[in-house]
Amino acid sequence: MDELHLLRATRNTTGTVPPAVLAAGREKLLQKAAEEVREPAPVLHPRRPWRRAVFAVSAAAALIAALVAVDVVGAGERPGATAEAAQVLNDAAATTIAASDPVLAPGQYLLIDTKAVYTTTTSTENGEFVWLNSQDGQVYVPADRTAEWIWNREPSEPVQFFDEASRLEAERQAAQEQVPAETFPFEKQPMRAREGRFYDSEQRILGAMPLQEGVANAPRDPDELLELIYENTNGQGPTADEEAFITIADTLRTGVIPADLRGALYQAAALIPGVTVVDREAALDGRTGISLGMKSSRYEARREIIIDPDTGQLIGEREILLEDLGGIPSGTATAWTAVTTSVVDSAP
Repeated sequence: MDELHLLRATRNTTGTVPPAVLAAGREKLLQKAAEEVREPAPVLHPRRPWRRAVFAVSAAAALIAALVAVDVVGAGERPGATAEAAQVLNDAAATTIAASDPVLAPGQYLLIDTKAVYTTTTSTENGEFVWLNSQDGQVYVPADRTAEWIWNREPSEPVQFFDEASRLEAERQAAQEQVPAETFPFEKQPMRAREGRFYDSEQRILGAMPLQEGVANAPRDPDELLELIYENTNGQGPTADEEAFITIADTLRTGVIPADLRGALYQAAALIPGVTVVDREAALDGRTGISLGMKSSRYEARREIIIDPDTGQLIGEREILLEDLGGIPSGTATAWTAVTTSVVDSAP
């Protein structure tokens, strides 16, 4: 093992360094050493030569560390995700960018079919109850995205219980609910809105940007894109890094992000410290992909995104409990969303 491999072994979270990187670092070190030889330095303490020797050894060690850090991590860059996670995300980015987005003919729609589950909690005089509810829906995006979008939201219903008392409470509430159709029309008939402005609200991505503006103008350079996300989400979430990861997941989940921006988002996620590969055979809604996750700093849970390694497409996202909480056992996906996109010739 040479000196650079020995130095590299002191940090094992960045992955194996390619030989070319080590060679480049060694070349820089030799060039720098040659420059130092050509520039004789004054002897500041001739009667204490050991000080100069110690300084020279320390400076050399610092120089090696700096050169290796620059080549392995990047000059002035954040340390980013683990090497394994970064490799997965960058591979997904390359696959995504190489793919072409579906081209819609006039009259066709991009169908974004979303299956979702979330946690419902309720408190009554009889106690606390918790279960998981579904919230599925389909969004039809026209070829002209400034035209009318259509959103069909299916009625929510319980899908998983953790105790008999919560099941009985959910049944009791369902029997008592008499919701007029005009109160929640999205559960009775599809909603329609130009440019997808449902509820008279403009969709936003990347933390703050209107959808169309973000798609058109967001930087495709991953460093610049991540800095924009940090800026847009400043002060939000438990930490800046967690909020950036969540924002990337939320943006990808819309299903309307073009390939070049999806690729940049994957590359940006690779720059976020704390992102790791969780499962290379993660199953969600009948599909299997690679799960990348980030642990929450607020409680024992992990937020994940799941990517299809063959297409670079987002399969979905989920949150996994890492310890028992409120009657829900550890390992449960307390919330998840699976997204499928396709081209259709008509809409409701």
